[in-house]
Amino acid sequence: MATTIEPKRRWIEVALNGPWGPTLQPGAPITIESIVEEGIAAAKAGASIVHFHAYDENAGKQKDDWQLYARIIEGIRSQADVIAYPTIPLAGSGLGSDEPLTAQDRLHHIDELGRRGLIEWAVCDPGTVNFCRFDRIAAGDLGFIYLNPGDHIREGLKIAAAHRIRPSFAIYEPGFSRLGAAAAAAIKNVPTPIYRFMFSDEFAWGFPPRSFGLTAHLALLSEVAPGAPWMIAGLGVDVGPLVEETLERGGHVRVGLEDARFGTDRTNLNLVEEAAVRIRTMGYEPATAAEIREALRLVDAAS
Repeated sequence: MATTIEPKRRWIEVALNGPWGPTLQPGAPITIESIVEEGIAAAKAGASIVHFHAYDENAGKQKDDWQLYARIIEGIRSQADVIAYPTIPLAGSGLGSDEPLTAQDRLHHIDELGRRGLIEWAVCDPGTVNFCRFDRIAAGDLGFIYLNPGDHIREGLKIAAAHRIRPSFAIYEPGFSRLGAAAAAAIKNVPTPIYRFMFSDEFAWGFPPRSFGLTAHLALLSEVAPGAPWMIAGLGVDVGPLVEETLERGGHVRVGLEDARFGTDRTNLNLVEEAAVRIRTMGYEPATAAEIREALRLVDAAS
């Protein structure tokens, strides 16, 4: 499959908040109104993809209610043409008593949003990973498991095929690309996934944001899903050291307060504006949502 993405366009995705809450990331928006406001501002600054977590505003905890997500999506898209998509709940972490147990429960909100034509992309992470912060290891805290069993992966891909939603794969470890590509190929009508290479400084998984890690990811991707679209991202990280190389090699960039180092004083708008400047300095332009959709249509056709 040949790469057909416009060579002078690069995508910016903004991840507005994440699951961290105000304790770890005080500047992240939590209320529906603030998420919508920051999503619109990021879109005006150059982000054509907006990712977010919905919250129970009283409890300050993530709440994966499709109606909350619908309000956020409709609020952002009432003023900006973007690809807006939600997260999925944690599973297996042991951090709360309300984590969904079945694949259908976990992905119910994705199915409901897809049935209503409200989302174009969806999180579908093809593998399980240990989340452990380097600064907690000495104290004996080895973190939690982010669990993605096979039936959850398959259910996500089946929903994607049914509603023509594009899977967004978070590639925490290189083997996720292998499993993701094989699982997507095994289900008819799944749109070509996005491969989002995850880097970190604060967590003890995957690669740090260095060139050797990007090179390894791309070498494997070229074997398992040649020509598939990809971007750099991460959690507890500054992907800045990889941006120029990513742009030169045909990739795209995700920024935002979900991904940034904990306790940063940066804002989502700061991070998007900086990414847009770096893209233009390199001789490219931030892609519009319409350009991204057309590029992905051509990728699907070529596959």
